[in-house]
Amino acid sequence: MSALSELRVGTAAIVESLDLPDEIGHHLMHMGFAPEARVVVVRRAPAGDPTVYSIDGFEIALRRETARFIRVAPQPEGPQ
Repeated sequence: MSALSELRVGTAAIVESLDLPDEIGHHLMHMGFAPEARVVVVRRAPAGDPTVYSIDGFEIALRRETARFIRVAPQPEGPQ
């Protein structure tokens, strides 16, 4: 398991957990960052922060400070 903020652009992973305060964690879960959701790193801002992630059909930008508390596991190989 690693932090979402550590993934490279183009990498896919599965959300394992959110280690954030309840208010922020619940907000992100409503946007699709729930356990077992598939997330893809789409692009980073020129300065490296924020990063845009694709999850549940939406693109969401998160700052590194938030993404580092979202734990992910590598995306299993095979059909998506």
